[in-house]
Amino acid sequence: MILLVSGSFMQNQEFSLPEERRGFLLDLLARDGKIVAADASRMLEVSEDTVRRDLNELAAAGLLRRVHGGALPRLPLTPAAAPFAKRQRDDDGSRVLLATRLASLIEPGSTILLDSGTTNLAAAEVIAPDLHATVITPSLPAAMALMVHPHIDLIVLGGSVDKAEQMTVGIAAWEAVAGLSVDLCLLGVCGIDATAGLMEMSPDGARLKARMIQSANRVVTAAPVRKLGTRAPYRIGSIDLLTSLVTEKTVSPAIIDPYRQAGVEIIYAG
Repeated sequence: MILLVSGSFMQNQEFSLPEERRGFLLDLLARDGKIVAADASRMLEVSEDTVRRDLNELAAAGLLRRVHGGALPRLPLTPAAAPFAKRQRDDDGSRVLLATRLASLIEPGSTILLDSGTTNLAAAEVIAPDLHATVITPSLPAAMALMVHPHIDLIVLGGSVDKAEQMTVGIAAWEAVAGLSVDLCLLGVCGIDATAGLMEMSPDGARLKARMIQSANRVVTAAPVRKLGTRAPYRIGSIDLLTSLVTEKTVSPAIIDPYRQAGVEIIYAG
């Protein structure tokens, strides 16, 4: 039925087998950068249910990413896949810039949930020495950094310790967060995409961060340009759970506009 010839689709080849249809769908994705299920069903002359099943199979094989109404290319793996200690050593220069802008969002007298992550640790290290605030955190390095701050009331969440991420996790940490109502959550995420949402490397981490979001009046995360449009294995939730996204001024409108259209305030660092 359909054949890709010289960049156009021709009605002269049948795709009777699922493998043939799925090959066609992958070619379509490579050519157009997306698949609209309704359009693909007309081109293949099969039902939308058949196309959806094919897309689900391709997504399960890791060959594309399912979205409402079709599919998009698979997101690249987040650079946050490395352990905390390695990420702390690997910095392209954006971390301090983003961290300084994050720290500036903390209001005097407020209560903050400071999540784990290298940028949040850097934010803890640059909080103004005259700032009075309460900081609640699962991050052991951030807690150590704030130990010497003269005016920060520090609360460390209990629970089991994820040594790779240097943070407390598990049911004890989750229950502690569930009992909170804070002004601001500085959220750390491992993957972030306007369509796929907020993602984390572990199920425990994803559950804890989802609970942090529910406990905060305002939720802010920071991400350099290279991290936007990346994935991680476990979903925290949709992008509109964020109040604000702090990123670099160098980000292009094409990359950042989908976040803004989802209702997220964009704050530029620097």
